Amino acid sequence: MNSLIPHQYIAMTAHLPEHCQPLAADEKFCFACHPGVTCFTECCRQLDLALTPYDLLRLKKRLGLDSGSFLEQYVIVAWEEGMIFPACFLTMIDDGRASCVFVTDEGCSVYDDRPAACRAYPAGRGASRRADDTLAERFVLLREPHCLGFAEQQAQTAPEYFQAQGLTEFNCCNDQLLSLFQHPQIQAGFRLTQAQMDQYIMALYNVDFFRQEMADGRIMMKRPLSVLELRALAGDDEELLLLGLRWLLQEYFGETSR
Repeated sequence: MNSLIPHQYIAMTAHLPEHCQPLAADEKFCFACHPGVTCFTECCRQLDLALTPYDLLRLKKRLGLDSGSFLEQYVIVAWEEGMIFPACFLTMIDDGRASCVFVTDEGCSVYDDRPAACRAYPAGRGASRRADDTLAERFVLLREPHCLGFAEQQAQTAPEYFQAQGLTEFNCCNDQLLSLFQHPQIQAGFRLTQAQMDQYIMALYNVDFFRQEMADGRIMMKRPLSVLELRALAGDDEELLLLGLRWLLQEYFGETSR
């Protein structure tokens, strides 16, 4: 099974997946992927690919689908003992190789809107908020035996590679979620009920349904909406993700600040 690292969700601990090694922010590594590399698209098969909320936002827009339709057609929602939040995985084709639904012989058919884990491969990034609210980053490098891209001579650091792969927008959006993932009550042992898990999927993944529920008054913030939040209800999906995050903080922990 290939191990695309769920970008942004690397635990800030010493425990790393197989074939992973720590990577300093200023440490260069040689890697490039292109059709001339003989293992081209192999990392798109035998794959578990976790999707972040922003991943789904980009993909559903690319395909011209509403979020509910995308979830129904392309996503498996999973939760098992020990997980705090449910995870959304991209479905794979039953072709004997568990290939990504978007991979072709020529490469990725949604390349400009590919998920963050695909962009970051073979590197990964973990992030956390320090006590002073500054961001701490951790980088890793995944050297899987099948990958021949390391024989290429293009050298870069992880931050340089991520910028070249268009990860800036993904990181900015994903880092906002740290206020939920690393909330003090989560760290103190708070765990979601089934109803709260359903809220999580609705607010961060089924965003079109969340927008309609809020616009129709079936769910609401316990304070007036800001101009940006009203814009979210009018159609700004990126602002809608932030509104969904604030709504979850309200529903889980009673927080109502903007």
